Amino acid sequence: MPTCFVHPLPYRADPADYFAAIRHAPGAVLLDAGRPLAERGRYDLISAWPLAELAAAPDESAKDFFDRLRSGLALLGPAEAPAECELPFTGGLIGYLAYDFGRRLEPMPQQAVDDLALPDARFGVYAWALVSDHQHQTSQLVCHPQLAESERQHLLTLFAEPREASEANAFHLSAPFQADIDEHRYRQAIERIQAYIQAGDCYQVNFAQRFRAPCQGDPWLAYRALRAACPTPFAGYQALGDGGAILSLSPERFLRLSQGHVETRPIKGTRPRGRNAEEDKAQAEDLLGSRKDRAENLMIVDLLRNDLGRSCRIGSVRVPELFALESYPNVHHLVSSVSGELAGGKDALDLIAGSFPGGSITGAPKIRAMQIIDELEPTRRAIYCGSLLYLDVRGEMDSSITIRTLLVKDGQVCCWGGGGIVADSDWRSEYQESITKVKVLLETLERL
Repeated sequence: MPTCFVHPLPYRADPADYFAAIRHAPGAVLLDAGRPLAERGRYDLISAWPLAELAAAPDESAKDFFDRLRSGLALLGPAEAPAECELPFTGGLIGYLAYDFGRRLEPMPQQAVDDLALPDARFGVYAWALVSDHQHQTSQLVCHPQLAESERQHLLTLFAEPREASEANAFHLSAPFQADIDEHRYRQAIERIQAYIQAGDCYQVNFAQRFRAPCQGDPWLAYRALRAACPTPFAGYQALGDGGAILSLSPERFLRLSQGHVETRPIKGTRPRGRNAEEDKAQAEDLLGSRKDRAENLMIVDLLRNDLGRSCRIGSVRVPELFALESYPNVHHLVSSVSGELAGGKDALDLIAGSFPGGSITGAPKIRAMQIIDELEPTRRAIYCGSLLYLDVRGEMDSSITIRTLLVKDGQVCCWGGGGIVADSDWRSEYQESITKVKVLLETLERL
């Protein structure tokens, strides 16, 4: 088996300096653990100049697109990490699936308007990555054997003295964020969802609203400000064409696959952080003791057990963690873990096909919840509630759910906030929660 070339570099907890060296390059992408402030993520991945770019064609099925992704991996060819070198990525795919890629997997109506025109999926085939391991405090340039030695040397020279780029093209908003719907329309949507629940159509629906503002400048600078205000372990920055970008500050893992072991960590249940230590502790204890939030979380855990069961070995799906508390600068979350072992004859893309989009951001049952979302949310979600992910030539994969995520495109920045609606949800509380989740992001950009 061919082995990757690994070149040690000075360790950097913050990937900004290294990413600054390549952020204007085609296909520049950063999968960011949020260190040193975020605590749970382990790896940063940086890359650019993909050998090929693969975007989902308008009428292409999910199966056909995933087969093209498999072909892209095969084109690069297999490669192992050097002996006793623990690496998450040895060359392969990095990119995104938009929430609306789910329309290629499940029957969906066509009511919500696609006004952002973001491709449903886009991946690059990358022959190198700069990997920082925050557990071992190492940074390394990892090169697939297919990458020419001259290109390896060019990258080593490029990263030898990384420095932050000029901030001449500062990012700013031309006007404050505005919600696409008002409180009255939000209340109508919640009441419609609760009518569906009473009628037996569903148990829970994740409803979201979108905030928008006109903007100018370099989106990387916006990401840097957002990262400082809200560090999270599944963050990421992906450059798009024409100066646009995906800016994700996600706290939520979608699917991880490593050596055949599968894990997903759904978030369901939120409280704002308190203004002082006593109030903050009370909010956390209220969330941990909330029967409503625990019931919502359990619904999604059951849904994900079913999703993983499509691709995992029979009897291997477990729930090793239930109702754990995770705290971030703006909110407390209730988080669980579902795990399993990948079945023989299945791969990472089969796992995604059986589980996408994540149940924590759709509702239960999933397909009916997605249909109701399409009916009641006036516009398509685009990147919101999709996934940023890598999948390497060994079959190793990790992915986020793109909540707390912004899209900079065509002179505007969009951000979404939502939550799970159940029979006893209070629309006013849900409305406030949808704002609380993204308030720090909106206010950070408004101050720039």
